[in-house]
Amino acid sequence: MIDVSNKIKDLLNSPMKPKERVGKIVESIKTDTSLFNEVMEIFRTGSDVEKGTCAEVMKFVSKDKPEVVIPYLDELINNINHKASRVKWGVPESIGNLAKNYLKEVQKAIPNLLKNTKDKSTVVRWCAGYAISEIVKYNNEIQDELIPKINDIIKQEKNNGVKNVYLKVLKNINY
Repeated sequence: MIDVSNKIKDLLNSPMKPKERVGKIVESIKTDTSLFNEVMEIFRTGSDVEKGTCAEVMKFVSKDKPEVVIPYLDELINNINHKASRVKWGVPESIGNLAKNYLKEVQKAIPNLLKNTKDKSTVVRWCAGYAISEIVKYNNEIQDELIPKINDIIKQEKNNGVKNVYLKVLKNINY
């Protein structure tokens, strides 16, 4: 077990509003990236609420400091289809944020992301769409394989916001 400082746990249990709590945790990690280890330990062992908050933190950290999150990619992939909706939101967005810098590594997330394109939750489908779109945008080698699947998703998707995630990437890659 990793020896942790409990700084993240203290912030998670603080009386702050959720958005403020996430912001404080992200800022703490930006100044001391070793604190991300504590986030991952809580993600592994915490309650579903704590896991959801950690997944949201991952989303922001992966955008600004992808190198901090990439060592945990396999763990993120294994939790794409977690039972907690907030985890199903944050983890795919994190993977999408990693796509630009880690093309090959994130590719292995595609099967789990495709499962979430059929989820009953619009937000879960949107987040899966974001990740898939980011992977397609940055990885030319996988476009021929994924574009037919994206077209199938577009045909079946009823929510215009989710459809637009896919349509935007197809336009950006001139497909």
